Parts: sequence; C-alpha cells; structure tokens
Amino acid sequence: MISARPSIDSQTFTRTGRLLKSVCSAFALTGALIGSCAAADFKAGALELNDLWIRASVPGQTNGAGYLQIINPGASADKLVSAQSEASNRVELHTVITEDGVAKMREVQGIDIPAKGNVKLAPGGYHVMFLQLTGPFKQDSLIPVVLKFEKAGDVRVNFTVKPPTYNPGSQPAGAAHGHGTGMKH
Repeated sequence: MISARPSIDSQTFTRTGRLLKSVCSAFALTGALIGSCAAADFKAGALELNDLWIRASVPGQTNGAGYLQIINPGASADKLVSAQSEASNRVELHTVITEDGVAKMREVQGIDIPAKGNVKLAPGGYHVMFLQLTGPFKQDSLIPVVLKFEKAGDVRVNFTVKPPTYNPGSQPAGAAHGHGTGMKH
C-alpha cells in the first residue's frame, strides 16, 4: 500500500509562519505582564512587601490586625522593629502562642527577616496589631502605616481593608479570629 504524503505549498507555509510568530508574541507579552504583576507592592531597601491587608471592623470592635508578606532577596538579614499609624492609638507587633490549649497574643520586640528568605504575617501567627482604633476599618479603604526596619529604615505602606469575613485560602474557615473579641491579650 502506498500512502500519499500531503504537500505544503508556499502560501500555507507562510501563513503557518505568521501564525507561529503571533502566538510566540502573545506568549512573550503574557510573560512580560505576569512578570510585572509579580513586582512588589512596596519596597524597603532590598525588602519586598506584598499582600498587605486588614479585615474590616465589625460593630463594637476596638482592635484590628494587619497582615503581609516580607520577602528578602538580599544577602543580609533585617528585622521589622515597629509600626506606626494614625488609624489607632497604639500599634504593636504580635505573635500568637498557645498555652494550655488557649491561643493568646503576645507582643514581640521585632520580627526577623532572614537573608534570601521571607516571613509571612498571617492569621494565627505574626501580625501588626492596631489597638484602640481611632475609627472603624471600612471595607475597600486603605490604612496608611509606617513600617520600621532595622536596616531598610522606614517605609510608608497602605493596608487594604478586606471584608470582615475575609479568609485567605490557606487558612481553614474556622481558624479566623477577630482580634478584639475572644482572643486573650
């Protein structure tokens, strides 16, 4: 049995080449857009600060917690030593510890950022604690904060206020805590 081999004429070859060129250009543009999306929300020296958020206040809530990721691609470690904001009377750095089965927040004197590493401030762990709010955190607003680093210095950032029920994907639904109701300080 003899099989016939289809022949490709020069017009088909040219059209296929143009199509491949368009597809490659689209992939290159997509890669450039993805690369620009990966840029840091804020920078402090070598540090990259991303995904800064706070839950909106519920009626009667007097405290709130802010979360973010700090990436340090640099060769030297740094430390988040404090934070300031006019959104509350006091701002502290906290962690959550469990004693006798009870989760309790504790103030820390700083949060180490390892060289070529990162730290995620997230519910159930490290966070920026806003005590005695000067007004409620309103959904979709921005809360200005100055984060102070040992080496990178001061950086002005904005925390985005998410819905009061906001629950990042990595946290089980029942693990959210309200920072103002029920958690021991």
